[in-house]
Amino acid sequence: MTDQTIIRFDRVTKQYDNDSPVLNDVSFEIERGKFYTLLGPSGCGKTTILRLIAGFIEPSKGNIYFNGHIINNVPANKRQVNTVFQDYALFPHLNVFENVAFGLRVKKLGKADINAKVNEALRFVNLDGYGSREITEMSGGQRQRVAIARAIVNEPEIILLDEPLSALDLKLRTEMQYELRELQRRLGITFIFVTHDQEEALAMSDEIFVLHEGKIQQSGTPIDIYDEPINRFVADFVGESNIIPGRMTQDFVVEFAGKSFECVDQGLNPNEPVELVIRPEDLEITTHSQGKLQIRVESQLFRGVHYEILGFDAEGNKWLVHSTKRAVVGEEIGLDFDPEAIHVMRFNETEEEFDKRLESYSEVGAPHGE
Repeated sequence: MTDQTIIRFDRVTKQYDNDSPVLNDVSFEIERGKFYTLLGPSGCGKTTILRLIAGFIEPSKGNIYFNGHIINNVPANKRQVNTVFQDYALFPHLNVFENVAFGLRVKKLGKADINAKVNEALRFVNLDGYGSREITEMSGGQRQRVAIARAIVNEPEIILLDEPLSALDLKLRTEMQYELRELQRRLGITFIFVTHDQEEALAMSDEIFVLHEGKIQQSGTPIDIYDEPINRFVADFVGESNIIPGRMTQDFVVEFAGKSFECVDQGLNPNEPVELVIRPEDLEITTHSQGKLQIRVESQLFRGVHYEILGFDAEGNKWLVHSTKRAVVGEEIGLDFDPEAIHVMRFNETEEEFDKRLESYSEVGAPHGE
């Protein structure tokens, strides 16, 4: 744990009665001043983590630390944490000012202090002058900003956001992603954001925790998670992927689709079975003879910025290609890709083992002195 650590989970489990654990032996650290995202499908445990941090529930096993102190039994109203809920949980009978001021009135602050703090919070979320508006008169994006203003007016050390963008339309959702990220930077406090939307997580986060079946599968920066997924679940859940069975014949050489290819991975056992990930945008369409491998085009869809092409190689592996070039359904085309586009995944590799393997690459260097 460092001086910057604000939240630490130490082997935390949450279980209801005799059911399977919702969260199973989870450990991680959250540093102050960063934007974190808990990413995963429904039922993976991400909202449970949020509720444990907020103090709405207590862990069945393990300890939760806040600034180095165990807070397992500290009630929610005693924690320096505020939550923005999915439905914003605003009071419809109160105007914007009174919604934001609610927590300050509970604390029995003076009128002058309340006015100053509420007006400052509303300015911060670009709602200056909206204090007298009724909540029913506000748009979805404005309501979200009111909820955030109500959270920050109490000056918490952490703001928890439980899928607050899910009810917004696509355009407004994208706009609010930028606003939330900029707001976090200006505030300089820790945001912990829950979502099942991988594009949201990649766009907004300093760090992402990918959860599945009550465990953290992988943590890291958006680039780390996207470029270096630890296993099939992460590769498939975060972005679109071609996941192909293969065999690591030796350092920097992997075999799949009936051929051997140069790659940048090393440190695996000779002839070890592996899975390969190549992202669709890393595949380039070429002529049949120029391609490193060949596929027969099965279907093609126009997605606006690119064509989405689906095909199969001679071994029966399915390939998804994103390209600005058109293909013809039924024809055979070649696919080209760089060694760096191939990411090798070991079966049952822990995150600690995975990180050590990646660190060894930079120490030894790329193949052939590249």
